[in-house]
Amino acid sequence: MSRIRRYFIRYRELGALFALIATFIIFGITSQAYIFRPMSLGSIMSLSVELGIIAIGQAFLMISGEFDLSVGSVFGVCSAFMAWLLNCGWPLPLAFAAAIALAACIGLTNGIITIWGEIPSFIATLGMMWFLRGILLWRTGGFPIHLQKNYPVLNAIASYIDGTTVRYSTFIFLGLIVLFHFVLSMTRYGNWVQAVGGAPTTARALGIPVRKVKLINFVLCSVLAALSGIIALARFYTVEPTAGVGLELESIASAVIGGTSLFGGVGSIVGAAMGAVMVSTIRTGLILSGAPAYWYIAFLGIFLIIVAVIQQKLTIRRRE
Repeated sequence: MSRIRRYFIRYRELGALFALIATFIIFGITSQAYIFRPMSLGSIMSLSVELGIIAIGQAFLMISGEFDLSVGSVFGVCSAFMAWLLNCGWPLPLAFAAAIALAACIGLTNGIITIWGEIPSFIATLGMMWFLRGILLWRTGGFPIHLQKNYPVLNAIASYIDGTTVRYSTFIFLGLIVLFHFVLSMTRYGNWVQAVGGAPTTARALGIPVRKVKLINFVLCSVLAALSGIIALARFYTVEPTAGVGLELESIASAVIGGTSLFGGVGSIVGAAMGAVMVSTIRTGLILSGAPAYWYIAFLGIFLIIVAVIQQKLTIRRRE
């Protein structure tokens, strides 16, 4: 029993993996196996890509000891900004670069307010979330923005792989998982991120640029949120004024389910990605099971509380 506990403490992704398998089994039964049909699995994967990309950035930031509640608004604002630029006649590469640059500026602002303003990231990014959502609602007048032209590159990103219900955007998601897992696990910067979140005072004494690390992670988090919004734009060719609402909490839930500590210093990129798949599975599984839509939030909330309690117990065991 102690050996099993040690494995769960060391490999935090295992909890997310077993929970994901259990979720599929439960919804396989309640939905009469509809969840295992190709279209259902394709729907889960499409949702997982967009949520998972945000969850990767959120996990990276959480490991360094901060949160970003503005990612949902960044998702909506940057995709709407790109759609507006394209409708104004900008070339696709320039519009994409401008949207990513806007996201980087938002992340930089979040970081400066949090780090140099010495304001908790929860408050700083909550304010940014409301500010950006207000700007988006004002600019759109509450109406969706539709792309007026056809773009082959966007079509390719959102199209299905031949003979499957999986989109090509899945490769972007998988590539980001590999990249950020490598950075976190195999590089000096990854060690810095974990040290900054786990013991910032010690990290500072060792010469690690704590503020710089956190600032970079705020920028990365916003950029990944914008990238996710652009992938959603490629899928729908439309941006709703409410696009991205709720993604901030779903991304945090995904990271926590995947083994990222709410207290910083510990986490897993692979686990966060699996957490995003699980959250997407819950959303799709409840629909296929005929449950009311509002059950999703209740189900996810209860599950998050359970996971957080388990994580805290494992953290205490690890320190012992």
